[in-house]
Amino acid sequence: MTNSMQETDQSDVIFIIGTNTTWNHPVFGGMVKKSVKEKGVKLIVADPRQIDLANCADIHVRQNPGSDAALLMGIQHIIVKENWYNKQFVDERTEGWDEYVKSLEFYTPQKVEEITSIPAEKLYEVAKLYATSGRGALFYAMGITQHTHGVDNVKAVANLQMILGNYGLPGTGVNPLRGQNNVQGACDMGALPNVFTGYQPVTVEENRKKFADAWGINVEDMDDKVGQTVTTMVNNAGDSIRALYIMGENPMVSDPNLTHAKEQLEKLDFMVVQDIFLTETAQLADVVLPACAFAEKTGTFVNTERRVQLSNKALEGPTGAKQDYEILAEIAKRMGAVNFPDNPETLFEELRQLTPSYKGMTYERIEKECGLRWPCPTEDHPGTPILHVGKFSRGKGLLVPIEYKAPAEIIDAQYPLTLTTGRLLQHYHTGSMTRRSKVLNEIKPSGMVELNDIDAQKMNIKDGEKVRVSSRRGTIEIDALVTSRVKQGVVFIPFHFAETAANILTNDALDPVAKIPEYKVCAVKVEKIA
Repeated sequence: MTNSMQETDQSDVIFIIGTNTTWNHPVFGGMVKKSVKEKGVKLIVADPRQIDLANCADIHVRQNPGSDAALLMGIQHIIVKENWYNKQFVDERTEGWDEYVKSLEFYTPQKVEEITSIPAEKLYEVAKLYATSGRGALFYAMGITQHTHGVDNVKAVANLQMILGNYGLPGTGVNPLRGQNNVQGACDMGALPNVFTGYQPVTVEENRKKFADAWGINVEDMDDKVGQTVTTMVNNAGDSIRALYIMGENPMVSDPNLTHAKEQLEKLDFMVVQDIFLTETAQLADVVLPACAFAEKTGTFVNTERRVQLSNKALEGPTGAKQDYEILAEIAKRMGAVNFPDNPETLFEELRQLTPSYKGMTYERIEKECGLRWPCPTEDHPGTPILHVGKFSRGKGLLVPIEYKAPAEIIDAQYPLTLTTGRLLQHYHTGSMTRRSKVLNEIKPSGMVELNDIDAQKMNIKDGEKVRVSSRRGTIEIDALVTSRVKQGVVFIPFHFAETAANILTNDALDPVAKIPEYKVCAVKVEKIA
């Protein structure tokens, strides 16, 4: 996030797209609701479903799944045409204007209505409210990233905020809501195929030398090539990937096209799973390493607003379970590593010495100041609540032309409905923790397919009846939830439930840049079971 969660009160208008915030980030969702209801902040929600925040929004538009780029660029088409953009910000802090404006010609209100199903006049209302209300914050999540054009969607978001000057000020910014509790921290630590800690590229020799010197190895022994992403590793299992080490992830529920994923994992010579429970993935492993849960370990977490927070162990783990760093350190020593850091303090000290954005952080400061937001380059630096104040890290912000791309799979006569997936309030990710909670599992013990009431009537399907949902990749049987929450022609299935796994159906087509799968849109059919 460029800004901070606490700034919702300082926004004049908030744009929510691709995030069911009150279910997936309920604490922050409550903050948004409070700002709207008590502070008079305007709210725009773009979501195919009637999510909770839509009920308190000034405007709710229900775009077709997979049409987000057209929606966002169509809004910009109107803003530029009506001269509502921030000319001073565009002139002083951006580049690429001419090519960008040329790309907007495609996104006329009529064309966008054709793609998104949003009426042209409603699109105009959204553009006017967001562009003329003052400071605007935009929040998004995986609803716009998990597409074969997810990168384009995010670039469209960045374009919108740049032409309105919504950077570098409280209550503004581009603010992705991370989908897991420490995914920001994992990325910061270099758990990506192309960077060291703090997003320092592995392709830069100076970076490789710095880390080689710190680790006591020769820089010539370090690979200068970018590695594979999670999705490409699964696809290459049994070929260029012969072994996998999986920590705290359950791809046998969370990966798209699960039948294919299982076939690929079974091609491996060796698979290790490190987790707190014997998950669906762990059951396929050659070796399972029992790890401690969050309350049983000490270390830092980084939340979605870049805030680094210290978590101290509150409980002892079960017999035989170890903290993640203990397991990794033990493996490293047995592989011949000398002086491998084997406690949280020495690990964090190495991190801050090698990572400019973390340089000024210490355990003492983090604990005393209730977390620090990077970049924090020196020990007297207060941390950075707002990014891009005065200028962007690259100098001028680049306005990017966006060419509209349809989803990889669209509906047809055989598969006439569009499936989108997501989470429920009561469960988290693959359910490996929440479905072991007696209370949560009693509230939501099984999966269901949300089916529009008009579609259900046409198919003679009643609420609660079991139905068959099929895609080109597989079939599941699941209870129907007949509701107006989901728009006509669209169905929604939560992916938490292994026994009615939504990801048996989803498409494993990838964004060509980020290699993220298209979880959020694929073609399916729903059939009544006699």
